[in-house]
Amino acid sequence: MLGRFFNIGPNSEVVGLNDRNLNLIYPNNPRKHYALADDKVKSKEILHKNHIACAETYAVINRVSEIKRIWTSCKKYDTLAIKPANGCGGNGIKILRKRLHNNWISGGKIIHDQQVVHHIMSIISGVYSMGSTDSCLIEECIVPHPFFGEIYGTGVPDFRIITLKHKPVLAMLRMPTSKSDGKANLHQKGVGIGIDINKGTLTQVFDGKRYLDHHPDNPQTITGKPIPYWNELIEISKATAKAFPLDYLGIDLVIDKTKGPQVMEVNVRPGLGIQLVNKMGLRKAIALVEEQQSKYVPIRKLSQYKESPILKPIGEQLVG
Repeated sequence: MLGRFFNIGPNSEVVGLNDRNLNLIYPNNPRKHYALADDKVKSKEILHKNHIACAETYAVINRVSEIKRIWTSCKKYDTLAIKPANGCGGNGIKILRKRLHNNWISGGKIIHDQQVVHHIMSIISGVYSMGSTDSCLIEECIVPHPFFGEIYGTGVPDFRIITLKHKPVLAMLRMPTSKSDGKANLHQKGVGIGIDINKGTLTQVFDGKRYLDHHPDNPQTITGKPIPYWNELIEISKATAKAFPLDYLGIDLVIDKTKGPQVMEVNVRPGLGIQLVNKMGLRKAIALVEEQQSKYVPIRKLSQYKESPILKPIGEQLVG
């Protein structure tokens, strides 16, 4: 399938996993700083410290003994998000909203206090983080801007912007679908929508198998659709990249209905599926930025070794 869109070979514009690790991640992201991006609590501390817009942190729970007290204090909010600090792929995240008689609703179903407490306990036990223990982050719930509802009105979408040396090089919009259970991740049956990073407009939809000019659950075309606050999203991604001691990042952002652009999280090992979504390899995207930025740090020596970059199928590490 890739041959239809890319010239796969030693001089390909596509960056494969080995290429990404050896020439983008390892030289630009010191391992000692990985936790600053991997741990959502630490990331939020950096964002708050640098006055970068993001969801308000309501509470952090580190121990089982804290759950009852802190959860009780959080019941005053009408909506909130519960997340594992070191989770990945959207796993372990619950969005809670109050409804009639103060019942909490999650995923369209009533969820009782005992279930919430059990979920927080699972997070702290490391169920969603592949570790022995974790922290639970409880934060403000983002209300998506009407722009997203014009494409698909369920779940929480986000923008992924890849930055290198603080410069945005490639971007996409990730959207939930009727098959993704409210999640926008590509490997969980969400879709990716390409973005013309200079114009701030949408290009095409990629559902993992084919390209479309519309969301699979909405026949309205998205091609050329302008993105509100695009300049602000770009500037926030730059400010976020400068705030972290990591030079190659995948920054996830969303537009809140009332507060505008917000950073959701930062990724130190962003997936490569964004190349498929945009029909553009990272190497070409980087070269285009180099042409536009005379002071940009050259990295044209990407992948000079003999092995051809190979993109793994959907559902593996390629997709992010």
